[in-house]
Amino acid sequence: MAKEFCKRGIKSVAVYSNADGEFSEERNRAIEQLKNQEIKVIFSVDMFNEGVDIASLDMVMFLRPTESPTVFLQQLGRGLRISKGKEYVNVLDFIGNYEKAGRAPFLLNGGACVGERTAYDYSEIEYPDDCIVDFDMRLIDLFWEMDKKSLSIQERIKQEYYRVKELLDGKVPTRMELFTNMDDNIYEYCMKYSKENPFKRYMDFLYEIHELSVEELKVYSGIGREFLQLIETTDMQKVYKMPILYGFYNEGDVRLAVTDDEVVESWKKFFDRGTNWKDFPKVTSYEEYRKITDKQHLSKAKSMPIKFLKASGKGFFIDKDGYALGIRDELADVIKADAFKHQMKDIIEYRTMEYYRRRYVEN
Repeated sequence: MAKEFCKRGIKSVAVYSNADGEFSEERNRAIEQLKNQEIKVIFSVDMFNEGVDIASLDMVMFLRPTESPTVFLQQLGRGLRISKGKEYVNVLDFIGNYEKAGRAPFLLNGGACVGERTAYDYSEIEYPDDCIVDFDMRLIDLFWEMDKKSLSIQERIKQEYYRVKELLDGKVPTRMELFTNMDDNIYEYCMKYSKENPFKRYMDFLYEIHELSVEELKVYSGIGREFLQLIETTDMQKVYKMPILYGFYNEGDVRLAVTDDEVVESWKKFFDRGTNWKDFPKVTSYEEYRKITDKQHLSKAKSMPIKFLKASGKGFFIDKDGYALGIRDELADVIKADAFKHQMKDIIEYRTMEYYRRRYVEN
């Protein structure tokens, strides 16, 4: 680039590591030449991101790609210093770094993390004092189109997934493992925006990034996927559905139906754990909880979670003679698959944990 500019009468030099070419120059010498207007342009690669102060600089050119918002802002910042006689800085972005590494308006108004960016009303952005930013209307329209098509948060979630996978030495993370190791800011975004939340469609998420095993693909391609997605997304204002689902899971020996006794056993096992008993209304102590009879437990289970599972279970949860609750016989084969069992357990554990995490945050 320095050669081509010089050929066209624009005095330029190139600054790079171990430079010894015809148009190369030592870093500090090049800066002095630019300040003294002996040259017009310095071309460099990763040499001026930090620690360079040329206040009179009035043009920045991007000629190589970066996806790093930090690097983009550092390079942009070389031209943003105030200097006597300098009215503005021109930024010539030839390869679309503003698209890859962050919108110019977003960066100029001191926004938060790029991955948490949402669509802007570009006419209402507040900039620092004495900073005037005027965009061509066509560019604002382009920003809006890019916002609508933006995949930045989906990409961040995928990158976070791969980071967690690397922490697990290449093992595909379960929902619980992804939650445990995920960056808090990204997890909060997942909870806030249901459409991008992989925890509400984890097998879909894994399928899209080609991370399902052969056995998981068999489950995914059949009725098992529908059932798993149901328990993954079923409404849960209270935690009462979870002990019922644990009763079906049965330590990995998945049942097609649960009896009254099996419901009570799973129910009590769940609420005896830790302080789970506090979910019972009007029960103020563990001693009071212990006084609840098996008959009362069964009545509560039938009047609430069992009733609601049958009502909102998309036909998967059904009445069966001699049982408190059953699931459709079409699931008889798939429930024997290890991949199905692992997914079912992971869903129940994650949803239980997420319920108590949410309750803790709200309190």
